[in-house]
Amino acid sequence: MKTIVDAKQVKKMYGTKGNIFTALHGIDLTVREGEFVGIMGPSGAGKSTLLNILATIDQPTSGEILIDGTSILNMKEEQLSTFRRDKLGFIFQDYNLLDTLTVKDNILLPLALAKMNVQEIENRVNEISERFGIRSILDKYPYQISGGQKQRTAASRAMVSKPSLILADEPTGALDSKSATDLLESLQDLSQEDKATILMVTHDAFAASYCQRVIFIKDGTLFTELVKGNSSRKEFFKKILDVLSIFGGGTNDVI
Repeated sequence: MKTIVDAKQVKKMYGTKGNIFTALHGIDLTVREGEFVGIMGPSGAGKSTLLNILATIDQPTSGEILIDGTSILNMKEEQLSTFRRDKLGFIFQDYNLLDTLTVKDNILLPLALAKMNVQEIENRVNEISERFGIRSILDKYPYQISGGQKQRTAASRAMVSKPSLILADEPTGALDSKSATDLLESLQDLSQEDKATILMVTHDAFAASYCQRVIFIKDGTLFTELVKGNSSRKEFFKKILDVLSIFGGGTNDVI
């Protein structure tokens, strides 16, 4: 199976001499095509730092990172911009939709920026909106739809260009349980059926239970990893809770 993320000995330090904080201590991470992988851990563990580095928003202090076979280190800003557009998709907790554009226009934005032909854009928007159950609201504006529909619009936008890697940062954080379930089931289906590769940072054990495996980070290091295997989602959920209880974190780290 093709390797999409190959990160070796990724270290990230902040500050100056005498006041240095190490956010990541030599992290190794491999994600293969079609995997839906969760990243969990207490607040301040280094989850967001790792996600930002993989998103090319931040640079590691040292280490090697290949995404879909390409090194993301030492790229110029213009190269990074093109790489993000062509290879990465992003799903954020707060949607990041443009209020002046319809749902359809929000979704097709990455394709328009890539100068894809109109018919192909139409086909892709129809296909992805159908997968996320939002085809009936394509002509509405973000202020006219629910939070769950906004997040499914954001997820459609992230996936419409068929990027190598989807990076999701607390995608269910602002959603009710029904909307969260709808989104997670769609992401799970796209991973299993279309080989979409998804890396999701979450505090929520319920959200993580939809993943094929979950990586736990503590104090900037890999603490442990759980693989779903043949477990049911409920069984996997319980295993995730067991690991989170070891962290001794607050409620947000456990449920």
